Amino acid sequence: MNIEIIPVTPFQQNCSLIWDDEKNAAIVDPGGEAEKLIQQIEKFGVNLKAILLTHAHLDHVGAAERIKQHFNVEIWGSQENDRFLFDSLPDQAERFGLPNIKPFLPDRWLNEGDVVNIGDFQFDILHLPGHTPGHVGFIEQEKKVAFTGDVLFQGSVGRTDFPQGSHEQLISSIREKLFKLHDDMIIIAGHGPYTTIQREKATNPFLT
Repeated sequence: MNIEIIPVTPFQQNCSLIWDDEKNAAIVDPGGEAEKLIQQIEKFGVNLKAILLTHAHLDHVGAAERIKQHFNVEIWGSQENDRFLFDSLPDQAERFGLPNIKPFLPDRWLNEGDVVNIGDFQFDILHLPGHTPGHVGFIEQEKKVAFTGDVLFQGSVGRTDFPQGSHEQLISSIREKLFKLHDDMIIIAGHGPYTTIQREKATNPFLT
């Protein structure tokens, strides 16, 4: 798996451009700076197949519609419990001082047990509520790489003080779902450096 992590917005959100050896590509959580992301996609000469969203906070979805229009691809994710967040995108933009964005909805909601195929990649979908109620993770079991948004970070966990956030649910999502993945599964978090399941089991102060 080829992965180019492109931090965007003042929140330095990890937008991930991924592609296989045949140049089939997806972009995960394009949170903003759409023109920068379009340039990167075109620079690598990949064939964008889909936009994947872990959850509907503005710093993870802000450039999705612009990229969708430019490349004529669909937006997949998150889970439908995030609908109210997609509807409230203008309010989110105002609250956090980010550029205004119109409400939109994904072309396809994702649910636990769904499988997303893009080129050589097969992503199992996990529903990981807590940070948002409809948060999902994209788990590539064979490649041992997971894109899990704002649930688990290196040495930390996601915030739960947003509307419909739940610390109990978040910890359950990590313990009951993420911690059941391979210990050497690489976690590409929504912010900050990547980590592994093994590392977080052993050292994460919120979970040990």
